[in-house]
Amino acid sequence: MSYVLGLDLGTGSMKGLLYTKTGELIFSHSEAYPVTSEKKGYSEQAPKDWIQACEEIITKMIEIVPDSKQQLEGISFSGQMHSLVLTNEEDRVVRPAILWNDVRTTKQCDEIKERLGDTLLKVTKNKALEGFTLPKILWVQENEPENWQKTRHIMMPKDYLGFYLTGVYYTDYSDAAGTLLLNIKNRSWSSEILEEFDIPSSYMPKLYESSGQVGQLTPGLKEKFGFETDIKVFAGGADNPCSALGSGLVSSETAMVSLGTSGVVLTKEDDEDVNYEGTLHVFNDVMSDQLYSMGVTLSAGNSLHWYKNTFAPEQSYDELLTKAAQIELGSGGLLFTPYINGERTPHTNSQIRGSFIGLDNQHTLDHLTRAVIEGITFSLQDCLSLVEENKEIKEIISVGGGSRSELWRQIQADIFNAPVITIESQEGPGTGAAMLAALGLGWYHSVEDCVEKFVSYSEPISPVPENVKLYNEIYKVYQDVYQNTREITARLNKVTGVQDES
Repeated sequence: MSYVLGLDLGTGSMKGLLYTKTGELIFSHSEAYPVTSEKKGYSEQAPKDWIQACEEIITKMIEIVPDSKQQLEGISFSGQMHSLVLTNEEDRVVRPAILWNDVRTTKQCDEIKERLGDTLLKVTKNKALEGFTLPKILWVQENEPENWQKTRHIMMPKDYLGFYLTGVYYTDYSDAAGTLLLNIKNRSWSSEILEEFDIPSSYMPKLYESSGQVGQLTPGLKEKFGFETDIKVFAGGADNPCSALGSGLVSSETAMVSLGTSGVVLTKEDDEDVNYEGTLHVFNDVMSDQLYSMGVTLSAGNSLHWYKNTFAPEQSYDELLTKAAQIELGSGGLLFTPYINGERTPHTNSQIRGSFIGLDNQHTLDHLTRAVIEGITFSLQDCLSLVEENKEIKEIISVGGGSRSELWRQIQADIFNAPVITIESQEGPGTGAAMLAALGLGWYHSVEDCVEKFVSYSEPISPVPENVKLYNEIYKVYQDVYQNTREITARLNKVTGVQDES
């Protein structure tokens, strides 16, 4: 029996998934590692922890599935986007990785906007935000010149893991697109941007297709783990497009809605010239020559987590959602905006804060619960509305914790006005990584054939016309809340001395 291993290098842990040619998952294991925060707004990680996690996963895999020593054919990756890894000429890590959720780089983002102007959107199709890689590079240049002097290679986390396994410096187009250094249309590093910020082109890794083979497991590691055959290693991709692939998203008329800590709306784009002028991210996909657009609401599941821990710590999520299902649509005239950590799409406002609007003495905890779920879904509709300015979305693939709730799927169907399906086995972007290895090995004739083996869906939940009509009216009110509270929350932060936490 032949196997592929998908390694998902996340922010808090790495997950390994071993699949057969028939798409059967036969091994799953996670290894956690810490995130450090030396100062407020800092978020860093030691790349050696990723290596240790990877070795633990492979060791455990061989223990549980002994014939993987003979039958493992390929490895690929998904990984946290944007995070910065620097190595020197001896291939040693120069400093801890600066992660995607590190927000120390506001000054550098302003500098990028000032120096590049319209060129940034034209070349990269994205705005300069703290999460991206280029601002992190400028921060190191300005604040740690001694570390920049040592630097000879720039890469992202999954690519450092790939380097460890193969000895090859590389990245794929989907991860490269999140650096603000890639010419999205030309699929090449932007010499214009590199030169503007004194970044030698030799520091940038070679670009590969996500399903492209970058090398083989090194002889030393092959011997260390006791593998008996050569194992091909494939480039892999950024976590969001890998998650989309693992969800079976192949049509531009379908959107994936992910209800994790943050919320993501992602759809494929057929037009290579698509440009949302920075209101949505546009990146290269893990599928060759495709683009995808993505909107992000910062606190989706995080809002529900905060709400539960604050107001109902003794109840399970299932209990909360079961009781919320008994509350009428619209939560009895109550609205919640999930801006508890600021917002990304469509507002890009780190100062805005969340609100309950319309509270009265008839409202119960269950009304508040339903309002939180509806408010999170309205925030995702903000993202979807931008997509629908260009095209019609005919189906939603809902993934993440919230997609397990029939109530929440129905609310999504009614607010999005589209049928909602979810995948039966939700293993996240690691499934997409394994699929990239399978495609690279030539196991399937097409992406569609691969999806047929790896992905199965629930029955769709359809929108209810009268619910759609009422939610449309409530959504208009929801949109007004941002416009009428942004200055209030900014003033409140200033008066009370509360600093930006996002």
